[in-house]
Amino acid sequence: MKIFDVAIVGGGPAGSSCAAFCALAGLRALVLEREKFPREKVCGDCLNPSCWPVLKRLGVAQCVRELPHSKLGSVHFIAIDGHEVTVDLPTGDDCEFSVKRSLFDDLLLRRARDLGTQIREEATVTALANSLESTRDWKIETAAGESFSARALIGADGRNSTVARLCNLLPHPARERVALQAHIPLPRNFGKRVVLQFLREGYSGQSPVNETELNLCLVGAPPTISRLRQWAERHFEITADQPWRTITPLTRSPVPCAHENLLFVGDAARVVEPFTGEGIYYAIRSGQLAANAITKIIRGEDRQLALRGFACACVEMYKGRLWINRLARAAVLSPRIASAFVRAAQIQPAILSLLTRKIVSSSNGAMTKRE
Repeated sequence: MKIFDVAIVGGGPAGSSCAAFCALAGLRALVLEREKFPREKVCGDCLNPSCWPVLKRLGVAQCVRELPHSKLGSVHFIAIDGHEVTVDLPTGDDCEFSVKRSLFDDLLLRRARDLGTQIREEATVTALANSLESTRDWKIETAAGESFSARALIGADGRNSTVARLCNLLPHPARERVALQAHIPLPRNFGKRVVLQFLREGYSGQSPVNETELNLCLVGAPPTISRLRQWAERHFEITADQPWRTITPLTRSPVPCAHENLLFVGDAARVVEPFTGEGIYYAIRSGQLAANAITKIIRGEDRQLALRGFACACVEMYKGRLWINRLARAAVLSPRIASAFVRAAQIQPAILSLLTRKIVSSSNGAMTKRE
């Protein structure tokens, strides 16, 4: 049985960043990822400015900038009745940035590997042995029959976390909304912008991810999602056989992020809207915070102090920002109210400007000197 300091289940941005930071600290890290990279992921494909300080600390910021991408200059809100409001986004190197998740996630996983992390792709975790109140090593088994031992375990495996399920920690999901996402040919003269369009059936998010492709996201309730898809087929002149990726749940209660030698990061801890531009920041930042805590524990520092510090840092990361998720949920369940919000913003543009600044602010990317 191979023994590691930390085993990380999930190789997306949360797991890869956590593994990379652990490796940078000299820990023996293992990532178990059930899929084969590169792969696509349902997401708005946007990196908000808060991401750049973490990416710089990982040493990949320039590599990310060299991927096919779009720099986004504005957000365009469209109400059901056609009223429109445009809000400018920050400019410069650390601006709002869109890049396909297949490219971004693969880059982060390769960075973790290059730093010395052991990577197992197509490795589905089937069994975990430990007690949440125990500091004993975790015993981990995969569907391929491999077994591993680790002093600490990180659940970084998304909103339907296998780690949380196997530990009886996965909350009941709310299935009130469904999300569809596809990459389609970029319409002519679309521009470097994000479009948030409210419809009777829900809402649509649209943003270019390179010079030729548009990320198209649709969010609706189960009874209306098929009509929303038909609207997209008409509006963007795409065929009925266009492949779509889907995701659910879009709402779930958070999982406690800190246990004795088990931490949860990214969507495994708290599900956030995949299309607001917030999720990737939460993923990579929580991965960094978990790596900091695990490093302290492995080095023999006070365990409880490290766990409390991690939990408090996670609370601070989300502080004052989760209302954005509640607004996105309300936009689907009550699209007419969301449209009225857009119309009001025509009279008082500061309403949407405040919302946009809250999402794209780089202040949450700040890191303390101790990190």
